Amino acid sequence: MKNEEYKKLSIDEFTKAAERYESNHAGIYEMCKKDYPEILEELEKEPFQDLLDAGCGPAPMISLLSEKYPERHYTGLDLTPAMIAQAQKKNIPNATFVVGDCENFPFESNCFDAIICSMSFHHYPSPQAFFNCVKRCLRPNGRLILRDVTSDNKALIWLMNTLEMPLANLFGHGDVRVPTRELISECCEKSGLKLEKFEIRKGMRLHCVVRKTDRKG
Repeated sequence: MKNEEYKKLSIDEFTKAAERYESNHAGIYEMCKKDYPEILEELEKEPFQDLLDAGCGPAPMISLLSEKYPERHYTGLDLTPAMIAQAQKKNIPNATFVVGDCENFPFESNCFDAIICSMSFHHYPSPQAFFNCVKRCLRPNGRLILRDVTSDNKALIWLMNTLEMPLANLFGHGDVRVPTRELISECCEKSGLKLEKFEIRKGMRLHCVVRKTDRKG
């Protein structure tokens, strides 16, 4: 499929899921809640003031962060207008929500200390474009904390990308590919970012920390 076809599938999928995403009837999206504590733990290792949640959905993570750190500023970006509408209904202080593409950030350069991206990256047809945006919009020494599903089992990844993903597309899901260690490393190298941590945690969870080490946008 073409890039825009994947994105249309994602918009259609998450428009339908927006109202139930944080409910007790979230279905497959229930698994996303498992990422929040580990993202928070990673974030709290260093100070931050301005944070972007890329693929924020209805802003569950920003809700948690705003309650704990109300003096900081949060921006949520999501491709699906219905998700942003749900986030805006929360009236979170010091939070801004924007409908937009995570492969083309609509933000100025060097404007975030931290970027988080949880269970969204596998929907991006052009992962390099996302990493290029991260490089441009992070401040020097800023971090990307990336969570998704992965494995070092090449046969399993092949099966997921060759069989499971196309099947998911047929059922209306906008999944593109399972990110691998090699993909993340290549994207970091090409964008000029430093891959500081790549771990595969319980439940095939990718836990990744990427840093901007220079002063160029």
